[in-house]
Amino acid sequence: MNFGGALSVVFLAIWSVVMFAANETLVSMMLVNAAVQVVLFILVACIPFLITGRMSYVDIAWPFGVALIGVLILLMGDGNAIRKFVVGGVYLLIGLRMGLGALTMAKATGVIFKTEFPRYVYRRMILEESDGARVKFHSLAEIMAQGFANMSVLALPGFMLAINGSDVFSVWEIAGVGIWLLAYILESIADAQKMLFISKNKRGVCDIGLWRYSRHPNYFSEWLVWTGLVIASVPSWLALQEFEILAIWIVLGVGAIGASVMLYITLNYLTGAIPSEYYSVQKRTEYKRYQETTNRFFPWFPKNPGS
Repeated sequence: MNFGGALSVVFLAIWSVVMFAANETLVSMMLVNAAVQVVLFILVACIPFLITGRMSYVDIAWPFGVALIGVLILLMGDGNAIRKFVVGGVYLLIGLRMGLGALTMAKATGVIFKTEFPRYVYRRMILEESDGARVKFHSLAEIMAQGFANMSVLALPGFMLAINGSDVFSVWEIAGVGIWLLAYILESIADAQKMLFISKNKRGVCDIGLWRYSRHPNYFSEWLVWTGLVIASVPSWLALQEFEILAIWIVLGVGAIGASVMLYITLNYLTGAIPSEYYSVQKRTEYKRYQETTNRFFPWFPKNPGS
């Protein structure tokens, strides 16, 4: 399925509506962020793709785009200083961790700069099956969809928090930041467990620790990271109801929820679980049994095969 075009339209529509918001700081942040993200994705992902044919460059552009959202929050946010610095730091940590990790991997393995990530090979295969004549167009659309997500839905939770001037911290905010922190720790643990397993058994199926309860605990944790930010932004969104017309206020809320939805779609269908498992089944004969006993995304206790 060609997600890129549809997602791009949705993200651009949300961004366009927010441009009519009454809060001038929010509008300014959205405008500056849009310019920064478009330039970043064109230079770091689109042009390299057109030259090399590899979509993997988006794995550099996207996380550093997230980090730039954090920078804008810190520089342009006019809300409560503590809230602004916490959420800005969260975005910086998310983006720099993934961006620097991608660069380190690229330097060590050649993936991105010399070869394509298997998940993007899979996406090309799917695009060729659905519309082989316009693979390049759809690939570019999927690259820019991630840039448009950074422009809109992924930025909205942080930007709304950054303009909230209340000195009172809501239970929603504490819970959201707590969920983000827990998810960030779980993601780090899952990555460490996978690396430890691979170092001892490169051809086996990792089913230890968190991987016993989910086939992709790292992806689930990454989704939970963004869901925590959405939860934390609820009081800031509610506070805007007093100043924004109903249609714009609703779009702000839907847009913020879109951060969680977008990550769920990406981590399951575009570049996450399904592409990963396409190759895992081919490489590891035990993987089908693992699929029968363990949930793909949301963690749960293992099942008996065939039950």
